[in-house]
Amino acid sequence: MKNNLFIITNESIYYDKNKNYLCDNIDLKSIPEELNKYSQVTIVGRRSTKQRSKKINLKQINISRSIFSYLIFIYKSFKSENIYYLIVSLSPYTFLASILLKIFSKKHFIYLRSDGYQEYKSILGFIGPFIYHLMFKIGIKGSQLISCRKHLMRDNKGTVVNPSQLNEKWFKGEIKINPNNVKLLYVGRLRVEKGIFSLLNMLKNSEIELTIITAEKEDRVKERNQNIKVISFENYNDSIIKFYDEHSIFILPSFTEAHPQVVDEALARSRPVIVFKDIEHEKRDREGIFSCDRNLKSLQETIQYINNNYEVIIDKIKKNKLPTKKNFINELKKIIFN
Repeated sequence: MKNNLFIITNESIYYDKNKNYLCDNIDLKSIPEELNKYSQVTIVGRRSTKQRSKKINLKQINISRSIFSYLIFIYKSFKSENIYYLIVSLSPYTFLASILLKIFSKKHFIYLRSDGYQEYKSILGFIGPFIYHLMFKIGIKGSQLISCRKHLMRDNKGTVVNPSQLNEKWFKGEIKINPNNVKLLYVGRLRVEKGIFSLLNMLKNSEIELTIITAEKEDRVKERNQNIKVISFENYNDSIIKFYDEHSIFILPSFTEAHPQVVDEALARSRPVIVFKDIEHEKRDREGIFSCDRNLKSLQETIQYINNNYEVIIDKIKKNKLPTKKNFINELKKIIFN
């Protein structure tokens, strides 16, 4: 008999006319689908009125229009036995879910994927970290923490995992490119905290080529010069690999990140990565990641350095030991079900 796992998330999920459930976050698709091989997984999320891009191949999905129906569904699950609960990130919705689980003494895990203090600051300003601090301090009481980085747990006990979507495809068929033809690539959401609008403003009067690959509608980027391309793209069977191969440098302009998997994807395809100093901690012990100040001059100098040393940098990148999807799912499985 399989265990029952409820994955409780703040992510918005769209239910289309063909009775498909769709989301934008790759982890919300990947993690439940993989863990469903070992457990009966139910996703608890929020109902979206907007079209999303990634189909979730699960039957047990509940999406709510309000916080009340969201919590009621979780409460009703208490009648069943042998259920595990995994809360993904802390938000007002998932925070209240954690309170409900505590009241009824239900064992649960909280998986911290990013630095909520920094995210809430970028979205809400100075009051953001205070709001997140309250949710964090109360939310972790009686919870077992899982995190993609140790510092996200703020000296509390927990287990660190290594998120990844990398499989064998990512390490096969190296494509070389001429570094003198500088082509930057960004893959991700069009969000303020992701720094993409700051980057577009920086490049407004430059000749640097940038391609943005996003699952969202490209019309969200309203102002851009002729060197900026925005491509709405749904990644099926790792077809996104071709975009990494067509560009010489990957750039991640985020103001805050914990474990951005796109960095590992770029390194797996032997592409140097540029981040700004806000997240230079992402360099860690990996070769091929460079940080610069958040201004055009510093960015241009970093690009020039990479171009001048491109082959040497690529050779160093190939020595990186990168996490894989298989190992990541095994880590989660052992933590939750053991």
